[in-house]
Amino acid sequence: MKKVWITFSIVALLIVGGYWLFYELSAPFHDVKTYELSEEAQELVDKCFEDIDSFRDYHAHLVGVGYGLSGCSVHSDMRDPLHVSEHLRYKIYLRASGVKNEELADKEYVERLIELMENGFQPNSKLVLLGFDKYYNEDGSVNEEKTHFYVPNEYVDSICIQYPDYFIPCISVHPYREDALEELEKWAKKGVKQVKWLPNAMGMNPSSPKCIPYYEIMKKYNMTLLSHAGHEGAVDAAEDQDYGNPLFLRLPLDHGVRVIMAHCASLGDNVDLDSEKKERVSNIDLFFRMMSNPCYQTLLYADISAITQFNRMEVLDSILTRTDLHSRLLNGSDYPLPAINVLVHTKKMEKMGYISGKERTLLNEIYRYNPLLFDYVMKRVIRHPEHRVGFSPQIFQKHPQLGY
Repeated sequence: MKKVWITFSIVALLIVGGYWLFYELSAPFHDVKTYELSEEAQELVDKCFEDIDSFRDYHAHLVGVGYGLSGCSVHSDMRDPLHVSEHLRYKIYLRASGVKNEELADKEYVERLIELMENGFQPNSKLVLLGFDKYYNEDGSVNEEKTHFYVPNEYVDSICIQYPDYFIPCISVHPYREDALEELEKWAKKGVKQVKWLPNAMGMNPSSPKCIPYYEIMKKYNMTLLSHAGHEGAVDAAEDQDYGNPLFLRLPLDHGVRVIMAHCASLGDNVDLDSEKKERVSNIDLFFRMMSNPCYQTLLYADISAITQFNRMEVLDSILTRTDLHSRLLNGSDYPLPAINVLVHTKKMEKMGYISGKERTLLNEIYRYNPLLFDYVMKRVIRHPEHRVGFSPQIFQKHPQLGY
């Protein structure tokens, strides 16, 4: 009995200690409205905007817990301290997002985004805010147990209408919904041009024939599909990870739908559907195979969201050197992830040769001031350790083919 009690005590201490450590490291930020950057840091920010006239972030999340009339929700496990890992993740997201009062989380999240946009970014800078649909089973029924969070299209639209100078709406409609086609067309007729999918967490197979009528509507209204590709780590995807296979996105492309492959499919591996042996290969290799297909030259794009996080840095070399693809890359922050301190490793960036020691010091200062601005400046500053090539300025501007 004594050994059991000791073991229990040790586990409890580790949980509490780990909770405190990650919570304290999640968001060490200054007050963006009162803090002033040093002269050198401000010069670096200004330099990064010299060749930009219409900054765009095509991958920024709108989240909420259901405060007011938002309609947002999160899984009950995330709000239950007994589900330690899920609850810890939830608390980190809230704190990193600048939320101080959980009961006002939806309102404070939007206010924080506006603060970040108003302090450091130039006029005509906009974020594309993402809706996030529920998990649906193949029979069209909702699976609440697998729905980790939900952001209704109506809420996204209302925020973008209220703050048109900062935000552009991106809806999320699951293709298995019984009303999927009607819902998609409704928003298309309202002028929404982008649709968000996260197949691993929403439970959809982009290569399923049942999606074809959906793709036909997207093509009719010239809509763009922003789909996660590769392994999913921010949301528990469990047995549905293989839905992130980049090759599954061939079906919408073959039906003429413009696709943005999120994160350049930069995590994990998947089945090589082109191989007789069906062995697993890295998703980044499948990504480059897709991008190199001349049939997709004018249809397939990718965003660089999250690729500077410590767990994705190994793909930076190959993406930076493929300058032939830079015209088809788009900027994305995947906010609020850049505000989670444990994901940001500028020391590793310096050690690997992507930034200098001086740049690291300035970037760290910018991070504490405005993590969204930091994400942008970091991506403008990094250079290939050997070839010294960086990301093209056009990646960070309004893309002519998207028109928003």
